[in-house]
Amino acid sequence: MKYLVTLILVGSVLSGCTSTKVTPLTAKLSKDVCIEKNEKVIVQNFVEILRNGFEEHGFKTRVYSSTAPENCSTILTYTATRKWDLAPYMTDAELWLRDSEGNRLGYAQYHLKGGGGLALNKWASPESKMKPVIDELLAEYSR
Repeated sequence: MKYLVTLILVGSVLSGCTSTKVTPLTAKLSKDVCIEKNEKVIVQNFVEILRNGFEEHGFKTRVYSSTAPENCSTILTYTATRKWDLAPYMTDAELWLRDSEGNRLGYAQYHLKGGGGLALNKWASPESKMKPVIDELLAEYSR
């Protein structure tokens, strides 16, 4: 019986593991990125997390709401979702980098498997979840 309980607990905790999928930027870009604000994202400070992550790699960022400014050569769009378990926590995020013609330049995804299960790290800050993902996406660019 102890073995079964232990197995169930371990399985529950492991179901809270994270996965990431990143296609890093390889082409050298101008270090100016326009971020299209996604009004549907309610993860707290998500745009600031993105801006900080890109700026740590030497990019200048601008945020716009509807139409990209004419002189934007690189556009970042994103989604992020959260769930609630005693407190809100981020479960998923996706980032797409495209050129001004819509061609994909890079992609990054963060996913909390099983919605986090019993894992305590599910309540980690969105910044601590996204920083390694952004760093991998921009690995070719010095900090």
